[in-house]
Amino acid sequence: MKPRVRSMTGFARAQRSNAAAEVSVTLKSLNHRGLDVHFHTPAGTDPFEHVLRAAIKKAVLRGHVDVRVIINRFGSQGAAGFNEGLLRSYIAAFQKAADEFGFEGAVPDLNMAFRLPGMFEEAAEAEPERELQPLLLEALHDALAALNEFRAREGAELAAFIQKHNKLVASACCQIGEIRSRAVPLFQQRLNERLKELLRNSNVDQQRLAQEAALLADRSDIGEEVARLDIHSKQLDEILDVGGEVGKKIDFLLQEMNRETNTILSKTSGIGELGLKITDLALGIKADIEKIREQALNLE
Repeated sequence: MKPRVRSMTGFARAQRSNAAAEVSVTLKSLNHRGLDVHFHTPAGTDPFEHVLRAAIKKAVLRGHVDVRVIINRFGSQGAAGFNEGLLRSYIAAFQKAADEFGFEGAVPDLNMAFRLPGMFEEAAEAEPERELQPLLLEALHDALAALNEFRAREGAELAAFIQKHNKLVASACCQIGEIRSRAVPLFQQRLNERLKELLRNSNVDQQRLAQEAALLADRSDIGEEVARLDIHSKQLDEILDVGGEVGKKIDFLLQEMNRETNTILSKTSGIGELGLKITDLALGIKADIEKIREQALNLE
């Protein structure tokens, strides 16, 4: 099964639970030049964050991925107790202040003491990593599968859009090739006639004149550019057909296509009415290349 073309944007959420806890994993991905993973996880999960990151790297090639984890534990969370040392220090400080400032008979306020930060402490959970890691990985794998399915659906839509505009590029390229086959000899003939008129009273060798006219016409020929543009258009379809990580390949190819189109425009400015038709078609190609580029930026 060939790899699918995927967008870099997507959203997914998955939950897994056992007798001890329920784990919820939410993934959100956006465009990015490489793979950038940000975690938002509760305390106690830091020791196996590297395991989560490795699982994400296997499933996602490019994009900014936001990972949010929520853990709800069932049953007792551990017996709560007070910090005896902190309470003794509070009482001792209270009594010392009462004696020093003459507040005889004053009694420490336990309600106030119990509001002190750190007064209550929960019993430590036994090896939370061993308990939660399998459950969390299961939820993460479910979320990654859903995320990639979301990204593949959107990627298919982007690929269809790109193929549609690439067909317009190929069609315009074919039309330019047909016009060029008629424009080159006409341009060479017109150039030859103008040179003869300008040099009518001179002693310039006619054969040399014809050679110079042919050379100028050749410099204005767009045959190679049109051929390369057509090849690049076919390569774009092939890249999408192969699938997988296509975003960077398409970006490079579009730069080449844009370069060939600019050269065509620069060469056809002086070949008359047929040159204007080629210019219109080339400007249309540039517009389609830009539309393709905007959507290709979203591809993985």
